Amino acid sequence: GWAGEGLGTSGKNRHVCHAAARLEMGSLWEEFNRLGTEMIVTKAGRRMFPTFQVKLSGLDPLADYVLLMDFIPLDDKRYRYAFHSSSWLAAGRADPAAPGRVHFHPDSPAKGAQWMRQIVSFDKLKLTNNLLDDNGHIILNSMHRYQPRFHVVFVDPRRDSERFAHQNFKSFSFPETQFMAVTAYQNHRITQLKIASNPFAKGFRDGDPEP
Repeated sequence: GWAGEGLGTSGKNRHVCHAAARLEMGSLWEEFNRLGTEMIVTKAGRRMFPTFQVKLSGLDPLADYVLLMDFIPLDDKRYRYAFHSSSWLAAGRADPAAPGRVHFHPDSPAKGAQWMRQIVSFDKLKLTNNLLDDNGHIILNSMHRYQPRFHVVFVDPRRDSERFAHQNFKSFSFPETQFMAVTAYQNHRITQLKIASNPFAKGFRDGDPEP
């Protein structure tokens, strides 16, 4: 459903305090979450599947907004996959945190009316494990767990707008989008579900007739 509250709404600017975001493909995210979602990170950068998509409401149609995402570690642990029990086990302390980055939706800034008109898709966002990445991709440590976060930022036209920065944004976090960053899928059921549900994975399916 709608994550109407977001994270902390008290004292927020009227342009963002009523903002609500609904995660698209929620049932697919839930399906992955039950198995323990894994997302591939590569040196060149890999897109997420499922893609992070939201439907927005409650924005001021005439105001400008910037939309962005960041990713925060869920804990201070590093993990390994135990194949005999098909489960993730803590394997020590987390690696030093990767450089914190944000991904701005390429249509930013845009009017509230435009953002609310259609589903907002972060399909350009890529995940990498290259600490020296200079392509602007999100840098994550493999074998660590992450929570994607989504932020709606009101573009405040006031000259001293930085004084109100803490009031001008609203953040949303969907627990079902948590994932383990990996360089190769560990749980074979995740691989099967990705192939079955990702339209771009058709080349990996066995027995598919040639188009």
